[in-house]
Amino acid sequence: MALKQYLSHKLEQRLSPQQIQLMKLLQVPTMELEQRIKQEIQENPALEEGAEKEDEDEFDNDEVEEEVEEEFDISDYLNDDADYKTHVNNKGKDDDEKAIPLSGEQSFQERLSKQLQLRFLDDNQCLIADTLIGNLDESGYLNREVEAIVDDLAFSANVIATEEEVEEILMMIQELDPAGVGARDLRECLLIQLERRQDGDITKYTAKKILEDYFEEFTKKHYKKIIKKLEITEADLKEAIDEIIKLNPKPGGSMKESSGNFQQIIPDFAVFENEGRLQLTIHGRNAPELKVSRDYKQMLQGYSEGAKTSKKDKEAVTFVKQKLDNAKWFIDAIKQRQNTLLLTMDAIMNYQKSYFLTGDETNLRPMILKDIAEIVELDISTISRVANSKYVQTDQGVFALKYFFSESLSTDSGEEVSTREVKKILSEAIDSEMKRKPLTDEKLTTLLKEKGYNIARRTVAKYREQLKIPVARLRKEL
Repeated sequence: MALKQYLSHKLEQRLSPQQIQLMKLLQVPTMELEQRIKQEIQENPALEEGAEKEDEDEFDNDEVEEEVEEEFDISDYLNDDADYKTHVNNKGKDDDEKAIPLSGEQSFQERLSKQLQLRFLDDNQCLIADTLIGNLDESGYLNREVEAIVDDLAFSANVIATEEEVEEILMMIQELDPAGVGARDLRECLLIQLERRQDGDITKYTAKKILEDYFEEFTKKHYKKIIKKLEITEADLKEAIDEIIKLNPKPGGSMKESSGNFQQIIPDFAVFENEGRLQLTIHGRNAPELKVSRDYKQMLQGYSEGAKTSKKDKEAVTFVKQKLDNAKWFIDAIKQRQNTLLLTMDAIMNYQKSYFLTGDETNLRPMILKDIAEIVELDISTISRVANSKYVQTDQGVFALKYFFSESLSTDSGEEVSTREVKKILSEAIDSEMKRKPLTDEKLTTLLKEKGYNIARRTVAKYREQLKIPVARLRKEL
């Protein structure tokens, strides 16, 4: 097939580098924005912190730019040792850059390994123990078969071990703290903890028998079957269940939580009621004072005078002008971010005015991204970026902006209400139910219909699952 050349017209819509930079800045929270600004200041010497002084002479480099461009072309500076040739960029320009924070605390595996150092183990046993600890998940469970661990040791560490030897080391790990670590399932985890607490108490003995022989009936809350098979009273069963409930189903998670690595939330906005009026403020870190370096402006003027005769000065002009442009773009992007944040939050505040004034969750109006986008006349994707990872401090506490968005639902009277209002009614009804005879989804549906919410049973089940509330049978208590 012969190669052909032809001309064609093509219409494309592309974002400018400045627009891409703004979109990325919009979605970062306050903490990340502060780091992003520090990084930009380090990389661009033409950008400085501080307010622009009024007595500073504004320097417009448009005329300099026109003079220089008439005399030289940008291709003059693309020499062989240009850094763009050694720069690797295999990401799309719209890809998000996500940094993973590093913890300074000891990891879960490191704490277990430290305890094992007190045991007398040979080299092979140490390798087996390290492999087992490395395969524990964050909850402290071993979710791999012993046979697979044996294969890993043979292929990756060149250690030939039998399943019995691996089981022996695993039993040793299960003796470490916290109790229950190294278990292969929930049942084994709870049994390990109970065995450490055995002291001849009949209640603990009953609890152990339930976990050993009737674990499935216990998880499904078939209490009558357990009472009949163990020949115990309902009071005995209740005491045994209370003993099981005290156990920790995620022993590894408790060590992780105790390490003290918690994410710090800095509210981006503050909304407070003052004499019946709402006041909106933005966090100071979202509105930093930045300016273009005056020294770089003067430097550009100085180099531009010799740019017509000296190639070095031409290169200097190009470099300095690029840094100045980047600094201006970044300052403009920060200002646009601040204005967009304030505009969007002001629209949310006015839309949910009744809630911010009263703090009553049932006063939350149904609100979707499109509603706010139409008010502020911005794209839905822009509103989504603003709502992402942003928080607002109110008289009722600190909330994510996403908290105020919810779907709508029509009542029998035709009134539009938020699905959050329905969820709150469901939650309150379940909290006040008789735990010996919890409300089924059918009864919850009837209850909502009596209050004027005509909702199908499957919708009630969906809202219940979103609230992370189990079905009625699993909520039953003795």
